[in-house]
Amino acid sequence: MKSIFKYFLLAVLPFFLSGCYNSMNGKREAAQAQWANVEAAYQRRADLIPNLVKTVKGYAKFEQETLEKVMEARSKATSITVDPSKLDEASIKKFQESQSAITGALARLLAVSERYPDLKANQNFLELQSQLEGTENRINTERRRFNEMVQDYNTSIKSFPNVMFKGLFGFEAMAYFKAEAGTEKAPEVNLDL
Repeated sequence: MKSIFKYFLLAVLPFFLSGCYNSMNGKREAAQAQWANVEAAYQRRADLIPNLVKTVKGYAKFEQETLEKVMEARSKATSITVDPSKLDEASIKKFQESQSAITGALARLLAVSERYPDLKANQNFLELQSQLEGTENRINTERRRFNEMVQDYNTSIKSFPNVMFKGLFGFEAMAYFKAEAGTEKAPEVNLDL
């Protein structure tokens, strides 16, 4: 009787382990794929910036410094890449800091545009501004979905029986995309730049 149980256990154990591994791996892959969606949304924003700057440049000839800061922030942000297999807190924070520089530069650019009534009425500018707003909404949606995927994955690797095998298979917790300090306060718009 003991030998039958032993053979049964040896026959079932590989299937059990493969089920644990496949479950954790599937959730990790889903979270990594969602990270790609976050990056794609940020890339869309980066792609809109040159057109926005070009449109503003025609009207705001005296705001060269603001335009340069926007393009510099865009350049720095697009040079930051995150390895999806290492979605730890430090790499996500570095990515988020570079994107925050773009957010700040764009806010200054849009505030400067308030000084130019012709620009505010320009159809290209209005369309780009609308696309930028939609892109910011997409970014927020993709970050939220990423956090949901990370929560699902992290819960999976911390739940029984996966918690017993996560180290054996090399599964580690992923970091969440967190709001930056101070974002709980509404931004102050200063039109007297």
